[in-house]
Amino acid sequence: MPYKIVNEFPHELLLSDKKPCISLYQPTHRRGPDNQKDPILFKNLTKEIEQALSKKYKKDQVQSLMEPFEKIAMDLNFWKHAGEGLAIFATEGECIVYHLRRPVKELAIVAETFHIKPLIRVFQSADRYHLLGLNREEFALFEGNRYGFERVEIDPGIPQTKQEALGTVETVPSLKAGAFSGPGNAPVFYGASSKQEIIDVDTERFFRYVDETVFKYYSNPMKLPLFLVALDEYHTPFRNISKNPYLQKEGIKISYNAVSEDDLRDLAWEIIEPIYLEKTKKLVDRFEAARAREKATDQIAEISRAAIANRVECILIEADRIYPGKIDRETGALVLSNSDESGVDDVLDDLAEIVYKNRGEVVVLPKERMPSDSGAAAIYRY
Repeated sequence: MPYKIVNEFPHELLLSDKKPCISLYQPTHRRGPDNQKDPILFKNLTKEIEQALSKKYKKDQVQSLMEPFEKIAMDLNFWKHAGEGLAIFATEGECIVYHLRRPVKELAIVAETFHIKPLIRVFQSADRYHLLGLNREEFALFEGNRYGFERVEIDPGIPQTKQEALGTVETVPSLKAGAFSGPGNAPVFYGASSKQEIIDVDTERFFRYVDETVFKYYSNPMKLPLFLVALDEYHTPFRNISKNPYLQKEGIKISYNAVSEDDLRDLAWEIIEPIYLEKTKKLVDRFEAARAREKATDQIAEISRAAIANRVECILIEADRIYPGKIDRETGALVLSNSDESGVDDVLDDLAEIVYKNRGEVVVLPKERMPSDSGAAAIYRY
């Protein structure tokens, strides 16, 4: 059984009813010597999975389920391109892999549903953002959050330079300026008052291309706030032509090529942090206001029943916390487990999955940002 590297969330496998559901998370490293330890940790986690499977399934079923994990362990190229973390989900006949841009705690679980709470935190967290690095000749896109930052690998079919996207000025017939061949086939421009006018027209066309491309392939599908990183002289021209609703008024006025990615991350977080804190404050205030009207609760048993009845509009879940047990999918009752059991189910993960499948809002917050110490806080639809 092969494995597939994916980026979309939620993937259809995570919402399916296939069983058993194998979930593996581990932190990874981009550079040596730390990245040499990653395959070793992976093999240890897969041993835990194999042991858990062996308690419930026949040997040939276990071998089939473990096949993609064995292929990953042997794939040297896979480990060379690791990010900050790894998430793998497998069931009979299918295995998907996420390379994550933030570290995750190591975890290996075999259960009746996939453990997606850490993944929701990665994809649904209020601190995710895009940076658009831009100049007259090329663009680059970066994605980050409070834990990680990296350059986005643009699809090879999408031009990133002005030359690739638009050609040269003298070969584009729609420009206000034109050109013909002079002595020695050198281009001679006509119809423009100056070379600067030609450059300005060309720059505007490239900026429009960048704006449309980033919105179509990244901003619209991912719905992340976009911050411009460019020299001061490019901010106003780009904002004047941009139709991307995710472009933020805040920006970084520096050439993105003039600083390291670490420095760029730090500059970005100076802008993002107050926005992130304001977002989380609004979520908590919204919960407290709803609780005052008896339309919200932090009691896990009550949230469970409401989630099954599709009454939860928004749920806040504490990151890195496991509430041992599972939810009865018919009644909403809690079925608690011994926390010492290996590969135990997680009630909070069940809640996240149920609310997500019902198209509710799921936000995973660090412990210090939660409005309750119960592990969850829910706002009702009615």
